[in-house]
Amino acid sequence: MKAVICRQYGPPELLAVAETPPPEAGHGEVVVKVAACGVSFADSLLVQRKYQLRPELPFIPGGEVAGEVRSIGAGVTGFRPGDRVAGFGQLGGFAEVTCLKAAQLMPIPPGIGFAEAAAFPLNYATAYHALRNRAALCAGEDLLVLGGSGGLGLAAIQLGKAMGARVITAASTQQKLDLCRQHGVDQVINYEKNSLRDAIRELCGDRGVDVVFDPVGGHYAEPAVQSMAWKGRYLVIGFAVGEIPRIPLNLVLLKGCAILGFSVGAFIHHEPEAARINTRMLGTWWREGRLRPHIGATYPLARAAEALADIASRRVVGKLVLLP
Repeated sequence: MKAVICRQYGPPELLAVAETPPPEAGHGEVVVKVAACGVSFADSLLVQRKYQLRPELPFIPGGEVAGEVRSIGAGVTGFRPGDRVAGFGQLGGFAEVTCLKAAQLMPIPPGIGFAEAAAFPLNYATAYHALRNRAALCAGEDLLVLGGSGGLGLAAIQLGKAMGARVITAASTQQKLDLCRQHGVDQVINYEKNSLRDAIRELCGDRGVDVVFDPVGGHYAEPAVQSMAWKGRYLVIGFAVGEIPRIPLNLVLLKGCAILGFSVGAFIHHEPEAARINTRMLGTWWREGRLRPHIGATYPLARAAEALADIASRRVVGKLVLLP
């Protein structure tokens, strides 16, 4: 099979497409013929050895896949060859064939294409776990989503609306803000042209915002914490600008707020039943059409390095997808 191979850590252009033996299903595993694979910011960090996961070389990046079941391992129930499935792991997705644990897969609803399906599981599982299990977002609360035009940001916007929150999003260009409006956001902030803190005060008054969903980091973090309501919750999602913020802890004391980290992978491992409940809820909203990933662009497997470079430079909106 063809796969994108990382043989040395470094910039994405060091990646190469090569022939490699296809995987075989072990106990509890499913081999999937990949029709589409999502591209994430974490993938761009992974190949540069800037991510918390540091696999041994060589490895195949990519964890968000959609395709058809090719074979199943011992102990697998609920799937059979030919089933259309989507799921996420940590590695192996940038390939024509990959292997995942059965517990990491979900059926693709009828009428949903493979590209959309590949863009769904990881982003929506991550955002829903953050908003529901960590922040306990309630109907009627104000949710601020930073970097709202990315795949993860749009997932948070849609989920916030589905959970009954008033959703405010911040992004860096008018094009990105227009996309957020198309996905149901209530208020928008251009944080390149306006003071984030002043804009939040204008929208929320002195009370502030209840929950902040931040996949951006950098210098936007401190004004977001300064703008939180009493007992607000700040979700540390990632650092797309490349800078890990240093937040003065006196702000946390004064606001009575919580700074919350999480790992959706660890959540699935430690709380499998709670993760299954989340998956069922996400599947219901997906089938009902309340959740819909926005595909910003698709690339062939040979252009995987270009896709990673584009997402690292924040030149894209929505989700990027490889089509092997």
